[in-house]
Amino acid sequence: MSEPVHSAVLLIEFGSIILGLGLLGRFAARFSLSPIPLYLLAGLAFGEGGLLPLGASEEFVAIGAEIGVILLLLMLGLEYSAGDLVTNLRAHYPSGLVDAALNALPGAAAALLLGWGPVAAVVLAGVTWISSSGVIAKVLGDLGRVGNRETPVILSVLVLEDLAMAVYLPIVTALVAGAGLLAGSLTLAIALGAAGLVLFVAVRYGRLISRFVSSDDPEKLLLVVLGLTILVAGVAQQLQVSAAVGAFLVGIALSGEVAEGAHTLLSPLRDLFAAVFFVFFGLHTDPASIPPVLVPALALALVTAATKIATGYWAARRAGISEKGRWRAGGALVARGEFSIVIAGLAVGAGIEPSLGPLATAYVLILVVLGPLTARYTEPLASLWSGRLRERRHARGDEPVVKEASAVD
Repeated sequence: MSEPVHSAVLLIEFGSIILGLGLLGRFAARFSLSPIPLYLLAGLAFGEGGLLPLGASEEFVAIGAEIGVILLLLMLGLEYSAGDLVTNLRAHYPSGLVDAALNALPGAAAALLLGWGPVAAVVLAGVTWISSSGVIAKVLGDLGRVGNRETPVILSVLVLEDLAMAVYLPIVTALVAGAGLLAGSLTLAIALGAAGLVLFVAVRYGRLISRFVSSDDPEKLLLVVLGLTILVAGVAQQLQVSAAVGAFLVGIALSGEVAEGAHTLLSPLRDLFAAVFFVFFGLHTDPASIPPVLVPALALALVTAATKIATGYWAARRAGISEKGRWRAGGALVARGEFSIVIAGLAVGAGIEPSLGPLATAYVLILVVLGPLTARYTEPLASLWSGRLRERRHARGDEPVVKEASAVD
């Protein structure tokens, strides 16, 4: 194929992808749904074994997908200041430990039961552990719960998961690369040292860094922040740490008006390239490989939906939230999404386990649809069940259940 013809096909294919993603996003917004499952399905349709496999634009889509992961983690870092992260660690680390224990272990156990080995177990543990901050934030906004008393508890759990990613991703990167114990330990030490150094610098010199990056011209601010992020991500990847972690640390280091301005400018780019990332993941998943793993994915989704509800309930109870607020917190945390796919993508790219990608795709598709439903209906269903239980106890002459006086709704 000649160069002009190849360029024309690339533009046609990539333009069609972007147009299709826009239409899918509008469709999802009309029904108040997350567009993530639609993007994954689009990737399945145009990937290996799909309806219309792509050719010329696949390499270009791969680069866009990598930028999508970097922007996802950068925007996540911009949400938090270093001081907020330190405060959350001190106040809510027990909730983070419970979250990891209840939700990572089922994924690890499932991989071992399926005979996939320890590396796949570590990867699948991450897939089932990390909730989708993007989906959950949207659901809380749609339900009008941003000002609820349990919402800070939900956000604290999400922040701790995001912080854990800075340690977890380098470990996974080393494992899927086949690094030995010494190399893996060195990678982890570098990652922890970099994260600790960035947090220290951000706390002490965050204003100076933000002042250096700051610009009244949106174009210059966009170029400096984006260029700095991609540069740091590349250096991090060269050190075998993870480009995503590098981007996350850049986001943490920026604060104040610079962070707000960068967030506003980069949001459209993040949405574009994140959508491309989900399509890219779907491209590398053969639709025919999903039915064989559908039952394990569904079982894992149901188990980890229950464990996430238990996590939110426990964390909210620890914070003194009332019974209804506890159930709302648990139901809100169920959705998995972007970061589960990011983690699975590392293993798929390294060829760790052929069935891991299809299972992760099916798992995310199930929970990204189920998550908004559990956020809306967990508390009403729990209240209904609790009311019926009280009625039965009353009919038997037992003492009625007394609501905790110290709890707040």
